[in-house]
Amino acid sequence: MFGGVNAPANSPHLRKSGSRPVVYDLDEHEVENGVEEGLLHPVEASDSKGGVIPVSAAAMMPSPVLLWRFKVLLFVIWGFICCKVGWDSVMRMSADKRELFLYEAFLYFNPLLLAALMVWLWGINLWFFSQGGVNYAKIFDLDQNHLTHREIWKCATWMTIIVPTSMTAYIYLYSHGEVSYAASQPVLLYAAAVMVLIFPFDIFYFSSRYFFLRTLWRIVFPLQAISFADFFLADILTSMAKVFSDLERSVCRMVHRQVATIAWLEADSVCGSHSVAIPLVLVLPYLFRLNQCLRQYKDTGEKTTLLNALKYSTAVPVIFLSALKYHVFPERWTNFYRPLWLLSGVVNSSYSFYWDVNRDWDLSGFTRIFKFNKPHLFSHMLHGRRWVYFWVIGSNLVLRCTWTYKLSAHLRHNYLTVFFIAALEIFRRFQWIFFRVENEWNKMNSKSHSHLSVNEIPDDEEKLLHSINYSV
Repeated sequence: MFGGVNAPANSPHLRKSGSRPVVYDLDEHEVENGVEEGLLHPVEASDSKGGVIPVSAAAMMPSPVLLWRFKVLLFVIWGFICCKVGWDSVMRMSADKRELFLYEAFLYFNPLLLAALMVWLWGINLWFFSQGGVNYAKIFDLDQNHLTHREIWKCATWMTIIVPTSMTAYIYLYSHGEVSYAASQPVLLYAAAVMVLIFPFDIFYFSSRYFFLRTLWRIVFPLQAISFADFFLADILTSMAKVFSDLERSVCRMVHRQVATIAWLEADSVCGSHSVAIPLVLVLPYLFRLNQCLRQYKDTGEKTTLLNALKYSTAVPVIFLSALKYHVFPERWTNFYRPLWLLSGVVNSSYSFYWDVNRDWDLSGFTRIFKFNKPHLFSHMLHGRRWVYFWVIGSNLVLRCTWTYKLSAHLRHNYLTVFFIAALEIFRRFQWIFFRVENEWNKMNSKSHSHLSVNEIPDDEEKLLHSINYSV
């Protein structure tokens, strides 16, 4: 989740333990502008004593641009195959089972698809930070082995390949009668994801995985002072409440052996859409964040943290009032609980929007987050443009309101609509990250400047007294 500073390629800060030095065959100007002067480039490598070893023509490496195009071609071919196989498999089913089966298949795989989307967008955030000179490693207190945006994108690429492939295999096997093999696909995928995350050996970006898991632990159990990384990740988790809710339902069906069976169709079953576990899981990220605010008030005594805690508490009635629809009489829901749910949704959306614009962000002037260190098309399009601020404020307001739709369990029957809204909320959080990180970066810079000014005053006074004494 967290990445690193875009330092030079041969910097020791980017090397993982046990990794080999990276050999580049293009200079900085060629890499930056994507210049391709030929399909093959001679390269040189250094031996263990620091000497340069010339590489023969037989060992020439292909151009990075050519490799990138080849990878894109393979990705397109893979996507076409998955779509073709999946479509043909779905068309083999009867019309009455097709929609219900897709609903189940989507339930198992959409959480990881949304997580992959978040990883992709986080990599874009890191790229913008590195181009704009924002030292986010200092902001998040990252170590020397943190990930760069390229490594984040590499992880996202593998997630984007593995999850749809597993989903396609699930659909294909089920449609061809191999139900037991089909049921094993989501189980194996989830087990592999957990194993990669908790693998205790120094591979697969061990230090970054440890940092991520440690931060999750600090979010669940805030037994120490809350750092910026702690509440930053907790805020992101609130935008992924839908992911955790679907993960709970998926794991529940795996545990009760309901994968690829008709038992999951029962809405009132232990893992059905009316389960009381759904609102409980949905509310957990907000309770974690609320608990952090209370811990911050205990440590700092700032009353602003209590107002922030109140903001997260407004999500609780939205979630539980919606869930009551399945546990009260229809007339009671329509006449009493539904108006309360609508009112709580308006309060939550309005309060959250106000806090985003006036507290989390600093829009008093044009932001510098899009001002790159070197000329770039994106910097020209985004930096100092008024439409960026109108878009961010307007889209944040609209998406804050639609997010209430996702938090409401009784509106989740249309899985495609809910998936689309959940993806939009992740995009809203992606926009929020730019201005929230820059606001923190500006605060850190102002503190460092003020501290520097305070330290300079005694020095100036001492020099003045010294000159007077010398003159006397």
